[in-house]
Amino acid sequence: MFDPSPPPTEGCPFCAIATTHKPYDPIHPPTSIDPDLTSPSSFIVLSTPLLIAFLDIMPLSKGHLLLCPRAHRPKLTDASRQESLELGNHVRILSAALARATGVDDWNVVQNNGAAAAQVVPHMHYHVIPRPEIRASGKLSESFTMFGRGQRAELDDDEAAALAGDIRREVANVLREERGRETTKAKL
Repeated sequence: MFDPSPPPTEGCPFCAIATTHKPYDPIHPPTSIDPDLTSPSSFIVLSTPLLIAFLDIMPLSKGHLLLCPRAHRPKLTDASRQESLELGNHVRILSAALARATGVDDWNVVQNNGAAAAQVVPHMHYHVIPRPEIRASGKLSESFTMFGRGQRAELDDDEAAALAGDIRREVANVLREERGRETTKAKL
């Protein structure tokens, strides 16, 4: 039988992050969140009762986010219906907020299931990866990392804390704007 809220899995870094960081109202995010509450440090950008999103510690590009259920779900097919609905909605919200916070209007959304599909952490998660335009910048000689191939650099803690704060603010802005549009439609 499906267990709606299995306990955190010992040794799972995403379970550790989800257990440590409590939910907050995304329309009124905290101005700062202590990244040193978990090991490795985690830079939270969204924390709801069912989901948590944070910066990848080995990003493919600046702003690379991970979004996952709080409950340990090894693969997408293990997520509950409600988690799936919220994951889909928040991938969209995080995409808009990330584009605003980074100034990068193109991105990938990637979700891997199982080791053969390049899933490294066995806790279901989406990657939202900004893709800066390198052709227009004249930097054609720069390496470009795609889906885990190429060089990845560790996240700089000071830059990450500032960027996470910017993304939290933009998530709140996106949600407020959506609420405003819904209110306007309801009045019509």
